Amino acid sequence: MALRREILAWCDETLQVGLFKDYAPNGLQVEGKEEIAKIATSVTASKAAIDFAVEQGADMLLVHHGMFWKSEPVTITGWKKARIETLLQHQINMAGYHLPLDAHPQLGNNAQLAEKLDWALEKQFGEQNLLNTGRLKTTQTLAQLSERIEAVFGRKPTVIGDLEREIKRIAWCSGGAQGFFQTAVDEGVDAYLTGEISEAQYHLANETGVAFISAGHHATERYGVRALGDAVAEKFGIEVVHFDENNPA
Repeated sequence: MALRREILAWCDETLQVGLFKDYAPNGLQVEGKEEIAKIATSVTASKAAIDFAVEQGADMLLVHHGMFWKSEPVTITGWKKARIETLLQHQINMAGYHLPLDAHPQLGNNAQLAEKLDWALEKQFGEQNLLNTGRLKTTQTLAQLSERIEAVFGRKPTVIGDLEREIKRIAWCSGGAQGFFQTAVDEGVDAYLTGEISEAQYHLANETGVAFISAGHHATERYGVRALGDAVAEKFGIEVVHFDENNPA
């Protein structure tokens, strides 16, 4: 068992929360019990994840996508009321770490992607160090890389580019980072991977020759929060359980 404030202080320091300008609060978002014996982790603080935390008897739900985003209404009604009401009824803390969890050089979503896909990281760069470049340890065609991504993530990616092109250097950023594609192109890579694709990236890939890979927002961000949860379990000696949804987006 550990105190909530001790766990949150460790997460804040480890993820260097103060270095980031974010779209939602990082850290505690809904307050519950002070003493924590069990934590549930999930990519998103969805109702399904909250219900899982209740079923597991968790004292904290630790997520990447929390609530209270700048772009959404501030009123606590409808789906947001249902989520918060369940957390409060069961005294479950909900803590979220967004951009700090994307960028952490070991626990972060981007670092975990490189590990899962066996890429050698070269550097972090771009806006708030959210982009990464690296090398494939073995040169692959775009078709072979696509097959590897599908095998690891369990879903077929959207791939724009010449499938026979050899891929040696790659840039990536988890989640909804399609807007960073031009920055990746400027780095001289052969391909760029992120979670989502918009209309413009199709044309930019075709016109620059740099392949664009959309592997799913959820799929590219399921590993960071799990790594964070495992690190908390090791640090504090408490039980951590993981919840994953079959989210195709």
